[in-house]
Amino acid sequence: MQNRMMVTGAGSGLGREIALRWAREGWQLALSDVNEAGLAETLKMVRDAGGDGFTQRCDVRDYSQLTALAQACESKLGGIDVVVNNAGVASGGFFEELSLEDWDWQIAINLMGVVKGCKAFLPLVQKSQGKIINIASMAALMQAPGMSNYNVAKAGVVALSESLLVELKQQEVGIHVVCPSFFQTNLMDSYRGPTPNMKAQISKLLEASPISAADIADYIYRQVDEGVFMILPHDEGRAAWKIKQQNPQAIYDEMALLAEKKRSKRKT
Repeated sequence: MQNRMMVTGAGSGLGREIALRWAREGWQLALSDVNEAGLAETLKMVRDAGGDGFTQRCDVRDYSQLTALAQACESKLGGIDVVVNNAGVASGGFFEELSLEDWDWQIAINLMGVVKGCKAFLPLVQKSQGKIINIASMAALMQAPGMSNYNVAKAGVVALSESLLVELKQQEVGIHVVCPSFFQTNLMDSYRGPTPNMKAQISKLLEASPISAADIADYIYRQVDEGVFMILPHDEGRAAWKIKQQNPQAIYDEMALLAEKKRSKRKT
């Protein structure tokens, strides 16, 4: 297998750290994001880490930009071996407050961006018998209150990945889906939602997390190497998922209490 990887959302956060983790193994990286300054910085860091590659601005909502990126990978790198659909945005707000525009924005980036990334790059990955790594979230499995549009988009990424896992098995294309819990990231820069104090609550959780994006990237690297399909980087995430599989009601009760807490915080 050759060592060529494409990462969306590579201008910062987890996307950048994934690029750097593979760069340390000498990989060639195709880095994309809407943030061109961040991309330039990532490419410099990738080269310092022992990798190389190129950057290309890409908005994952626009399929033609993704197909152009796939063509650039073919002409500059001769193909691609691993595709990482990582670009994403944060949002929150109780269901009754979220506008349909909030839903459209969230689904367009966090779900359809991944669908379009898979679609644009599948021919290259089939050719190399490579891998697709889709970044979802523990929100896909736990459905925390006050973020229904985010939960639905990320659950869609898990369902898409499960579908591809079984459809592409015979073609020897590896599929992985990553469900991180909260971790230190700049995801909140993109936050959109009707209630500012919800943003503050989520930001607090992110800052309190003991695990960094670099830790998660390293965990993903090792789990992909072992062929694990659903990658859960957090201990508490793995524990919560185990409970939900055995006793979903316990998780629903816990989340209902959390919803109550969130609502009462906002009244004070």
